[in-house]
Amino acid sequence: MLPEIFILSLGVVLAVLFVWGFRVLPKERWQVIGCVLGERGSDGAWKGLNLTYYGLFNATAYLLAAMVFFILAGSISVPAGAILILSAAVLVICMPASGLIALWIEGKANTFTVGGASFMGLLAAPWTFQYIQDVLGKQMGFDASVMGLLAALSIAFAFGEGTGRLACISFGCCYGKPLSACPPLVRRIFSGWAFVFTGQTKKIAYAHHLDGRKVVPIQAVTAVLLVATGLAGCYAFLGGFHRAAFCGTLVVTQLWRVLSEFLRADFRGGGRISAYQVMSLLSIPYAFLIMILFPFTGDAKPDLAMGLLALWDPAVLLCFEVLWIVAFLYTGRSRVTGSTIRLHVVKERI
Repeated sequence: MLPEIFILSLGVVLAVLFVWGFRVLPKERWQVIGCVLGERGSDGAWKGLNLTYYGLFNATAYLLAAMVFFILAGSISVPAGAILILSAAVLVICMPASGLIALWIEGKANTFTVGGASFMGLLAAPWTFQYIQDVLGKQMGFDASVMGLLAALSIAFAFGEGTGRLACISFGCCYGKPLSACPPLVRRIFSGWAFVFTGQTKKIAYAHHLDGRKVVPIQAVTAVLLVATGLAGCYAFLGGFHRAAFCGTLVVTQLWRVLSEFLRADFRGGGRISAYQVMSLLSIPYAFLIMILFPFTGDAKPDLAMGLLALWDPAVLLCFEVLWIVAFLYTGRSRVTGSTIRLHVVKERI
């Protein structure tokens, strides 16, 4: 009964968050969460560094993904210390890759890509997990199959990318095509659910001047589909079906990335088929190859209570707090918007 309660509770919390986010985040008010004073100009005004909701939701998505991975890996008897090392190894690969691949494909130094980061993570994770297990497995007392860890990682990715789409809505990036440019069927489906972004500093405004127009809510569709996939994958994993959880979540997330880009209007590189779509398509046969090279070795049926108890540790929680702060500072400092701040005394309150 515990797995059902866990999955239902997680689904309800994320559903409430999505209902709120889809309603308010396209508005201008929900792009910048605060400003930090920088240099003072000759006119007495201060240059400000904008801290964004993009960073807040991205950091939260990283945190959610890491926690889901931790709980699922802990449920198959991987010690907390080993899980943190495994998580750190993947994040060290994925976080820099999100910026470097965007720079390579889009030619933009201040852009991040989840698609590129996930592709690099999938390429490196099996070999990284196997290496860490070979080196630390006997010392730390665990022998979980690589397939079980990959299934946990794939599920965590679905939750992370799905929740991270709230960041895209708040910043106005990864936006859909205007409904007026879509086929009649697409217009009918999304006519009552379209996003209308406001604010000149949203990417949709300065990149394509689509602010104030109805656009396909592709970020919302992606968020709902991927989180639903993550919940289904989590249920399969906790039932002991690790291969099905890995294959199902990976195929759905990668195929949707290919299909969803046909409904997006933001720049994804040159060509009719983007490099991100190619990477997603290549991920699927690579995943099946991984299933052959790293066969399932028969982990015991996961014990969710064990995973949850492993999470409730001061050292583990401190590591997650550090992860959130690092992710926020890495993605939340706006490089493409600025601010001017003037300070004054409110004389009526002296």
